Amino acid sequence: MADEASKRLERLQIMLTDHELEAVDNWRFKLRMPSRSAAVRELLRRGLAAEGYYTQAQSGSPSSNFGVLDDPDHTE
Repeated sequence: MADEASKRLERLQIMLTDHELEAVDNWRFKLRMPSRSAAVRELLRRGLAAEGYYTQAQSGSPSSNFGVLDDPDHTE
């Protein structure tokens, strides 16, 4: 079982246009992501990676493998 630091306790809601949602879904299905949430977390990770953070989860991994930061205590 995941420890308390790695549990997802915060909800982030975003509004998307139909075209934005279609783009996320197409990308998700192409990469065989397990959920929209996992896809959005992976997109966040990739954006943060462009700024010098993180490593990528593997396609086909369970949703729990798609976190935004490698270190849950990292708060920068």
